[in-house]
Amino acid sequence: MPRKDLRRRVVITGMGVVSPNGVGNRAFSDAVLQGRSGVRRISRFDPSEIPVQIAGEVPDFDELAWVEKRERKHISRVLPLALAAATEALQDSGIDHASLPLEQKRRFGVILGSGGGSQEFTEEQYRLFFHQDYKKMSLFCIPTGVMGTLSSDLSVRFGLLGASHVVTTGCTSSTDAFGYSLRQIQSGRLDMVLSGGADAPIALGIVKGFILMKILTDSWNHAPERGSRPFSVDRDGFVLAEGAWMFVLEEYEHAHARGAKILAEICGYGSTCEAFHRVRLQECGEEPARAIGLAMSEAGIGPDDVQYVNLHGTSTQLNDRIETRALKLALGERAREVPMSALKSQIGHPQGACGAAGVAATVVAMHTQQLPPTINLDNPDPECDLDYVPTIGRKKAIEHAICNCIAFGSKNSALVLRKSA
Repeated sequence: MPRKDLRRRVVITGMGVVSPNGVGNRAFSDAVLQGRSGVRRISRFDPSEIPVQIAGEVPDFDELAWVEKRERKHISRVLPLALAAATEALQDSGIDHASLPLEQKRRFGVILGSGGGSQEFTEEQYRLFFHQDYKKMSLFCIPTGVMGTLSSDLSVRFGLLGASHVVTTGCTSSTDAFGYSLRQIQSGRLDMVLSGGADAPIALGIVKGFILMKILTDSWNHAPERGSRPFSVDRDGFVLAEGAWMFVLEEYEHAHARGAKILAEICGYGSTCEAFHRVRLQECGEEPARAIGLAMSEAGIGPDDVQYVNLHGTSTQLNDRIETRALKLALGERAREVPMSALKSQIGHPQGACGAAGVAATVVAMHTQQLPPTINLDNPDPECDLDYVPTIGRKKAIEHAICNCIAFGSKNSALVLRKSA
């Protein structure tokens, strides 16, 4: 189908990853294609007194490689995660941010997504406050706890003077950050954007909050790597996770002029709200399907043009069932022919960063022509009856892929990626 307009094209020219199953693009790619789990017993605090003891932690991550020791008490873990991924993305894109001319820095923004931002930092500040351990509190407890500071810290570190925004829309945060970045570049306001997602929600109070909601699995403490089980009939909740997946987005002609390699094109974005409930989804799946349809419409494609879908796939009874229904509505009979997979089976659920994680897995799939598997899918739910590429990856050339996300608050967002020419 022909493109509907002449808006500026937006491409991905760099990617950086700090994931529970691999730090760095190469390690992440290998893990994703091999179906290697990054879920393990929680080490950031002692989980022995709570029923959920597993999470998708990034192991052996050296925070002090990215921030000075004296600065560490004043920031959240999410910042070094984001800095590490962003630094790799810039390097992967071939950009020396320090030598950019002033005008280029002014047209280079930072727009990222995070569900909780520095929430674990704020939790620690409250702990110190209520224990009257005031001298250990950070003098930056307020500015670090403000969501928008995360993008500012990246802008400061890299000297980028364009718009600096944090999009926080729950689990769709980084998908929506891509959408806003897309619009900024399409409209000509910016030429480049450092975009993606980062979250670090593995803290005792946050985990207890999710336990109260009864949406984390407590059945796999004995075998953490088996805990995240999207679309399996015995799934009973998601696995909380952390990580950062960052990208350089760039106007196509700008990228072409500097000889940048192009990883993929972002050619469609759609977002809807069911206006139904702060947590639950409607069973019908109509609004998630409409978000996918809007993204496909902008990309100028139909169901027959889709070769792969990267699913939200949380491993909760409700989400997996309704997402399956939504894909059937969006793609019609074609839904049964399109292979799909859920990265969360390997890494758990990194909250607002999960959309960016899905984009990273999709870029890997496009360039290796190898689909990531959905692991732990031993016994599919009869109501989840699509091709989720269970257990073992599969060879497949991809021209167009859908990356889908669903969030608390009835939010739904989707992207369409096109393989670079």
